[in-house]
Amino acid sequence: MTHLLHLDASARTHSVSRRLGAEFVESWRAAEPDGRYTYRDLATDPAPFIGEGWTELCDAVLAAGSTDLDRLPELAVTPAAQAAWQIVEPLLTQVLAADVILIGTPMYNYSIPAALKAWLDQITFPRMSLGERRFVVVSARGGAYSPGAPKAAFDYQERYLRDFFAGHYAVTDTVFVHAELTNAVQDPNLAHLRDAHESSLAAALTDVRLLAKDYVK
Repeated sequence: MTHLLHLDASARTHSVSRRLGAEFVESWRAAEPDGRYTYRDLATDPAPFIGEGWTELCDAVLAAGSTDLDRLPELAVTPAAQAAWQIVEPLLTQVLAADVILIGTPMYNYSIPAALKAWLDQITFPRMSLGERRFVVVSARGGAYSPGAPKAAFDYQERYLRDFFAGHYAVTDTVFVHAELTNAVQDPNLAHLRDAHESSLAAALTDVRLLAKDYVK
């Protein structure tokens, strides 16, 4: 039985990335109705930014040379580190309980929202590994950043997340699905690209519905 952790990071209540995530969940639930599901909206229930206590906890991990996440509580020896652990523990517990982590995120200013970055910072420590966990990222981008597009080199969203998961978590099984040109719906100057956006969105919705069936046990 798969345990799916689903995160949304868009500041918009009704966003394309939220729609893609919801489509994934609907198809996943249909394929595995008994699967476990946990949801967190990082826009309305954000993780706080890391503070001094978190840095003390991180330093303790480095000094101990430990990659055992179960040892984190005993390494929080200062009051500030202990307070930081109270924030980290429930977030990290959700991740460690999940088999699949689904992240719905927009591209903001070529990268990811601050709310998603804050969550990643809170749950990440040196040399940690998340083992066999798998990540799925469904995203919306205002422009076109696919390979071959004029702004492809400015895609610091997928590049950052893919490198982050591989470099920090030793997770290489990450799948990305993007809907592009979402700004064409709002921007009159991009009206000529609305059909291209609709095609990109339709393809992304199809992809997530099919992809969800690959993440069941």
